[in-house]
Amino acid sequence: MLNKKVILQAKNVSVQFKVRDHILTAIRNIFIDLYEGEILALVGESGSGKSVLTKTFTGMLEVNGRVSKGKVIYREKILTNIKTNKEWGRIRGKEIATIFQDPMTSLNPIITIGRQISEVVIKHQGKTLRQAKKNAIDLMNRVGVTNAKDRFDEYPFQYSGGMRQRIVIAIALACKPKILICDEPTTALDVTNQAQILDLIKELQKEHHFTVIFITHDLGVVASIADKVAVMYAGEIVEYGKVEEIFYDPKHPYTWSLLSSLPQLGKKGAELFSIPGSPPSLFKKIKGDAFASRNPYAMIIDFEKEPPKFKVSKTHWAKTWLLDNHSPSLAKPKAIQDLHKKLKNILHFAITD
Repeated sequence: MLNKKVILQAKNVSVQFKVRDHILTAIRNIFIDLYEGEILALVGESGSGKSVLTKTFTGMLEVNGRVSKGKVIYREKILTNIKTNKEWGRIRGKEIATIFQDPMTSLNPIITIGRQISEVVIKHQGKTLRQAKKNAIDLMNRVGVTNAKDRFDEYPFQYSGGMRQRIVIAIALACKPKILICDEPTTALDVTNQAQILDLIKELQKEHHFTVIFITHDLGVVASIADKVAVMYAGEIVEYGKVEEIFYDPKHPYTWSLLSSLPQLGKKGAELFSIPGSPPSLFKKIKGDAFASRNPYAMIIDFEKEPPKFKVSKTHWAKTWLLDNHSPSLAKPKAIQDLHKKLKNILHFAITD
């Protein structure tokens, strides 16, 4: 990206978990360059490895997990070399903060909202208690909490789900992070609150110039917020590109399936598309293309040899044998043909022709 620096890199990262004397490889050979100020969406079904990957950025893997190969670099610091919680304490929150799916798991139910925000301000900004309270109220106002001064001493149960998520965002902003990881932050919310939270994240990102990694399984959400998209399947990235490229010129059959599954593309009375079968076991070594058994366009080679990255443009690549010169030319599924027009009418997101 022009005039933008890489702020975080994953270089050939693999993650393994020991489960009942067996090894599960949750992340396989991932490369990512995250640029300052961009919003990168990680997309894929549950279990594809989205959250596990980002946990390597904050040292929050479960105790039975480890980065078995590769390294993660944040501003020239090799995060995968960090061994102690004290060292991670300098990264978590202040440099890389996370907003989780369920705000009630992030908030302490027996401590007031104002105190929870204030404590973060004191820890990461070194403010006095009085300064922290003022800062906390300012943050509550900024994320759209009405009557913030009066609601400062209320508890999480006194807030709605949408408002609790706004508080979690305020706490993350109190750290003044350089990277904000949003781990499906709108999944538990209704459509109205979801749209408001997405708008809020975009507004705050422009205002504070932080970088965002947005984890979701909902491609409709991606369309409205992301600059770039990494499509994940069975622990690896199978397609990567700018949001325009992924939505209007997708190349991997898995991306085709995810797009075909968009509820917004369904017709009244018709059955919604769903991807048949299930992902491969990550306890076993995967042969060929991991998506082959669920791919209606699979060829013999898909079951025998892993596809390399085929370059589509300077910013777009996909791991599918369909891009090989010797592969047959196939039309995309009918549901996602003329997707540009359909999405402009349905999702109303600004992408130029």
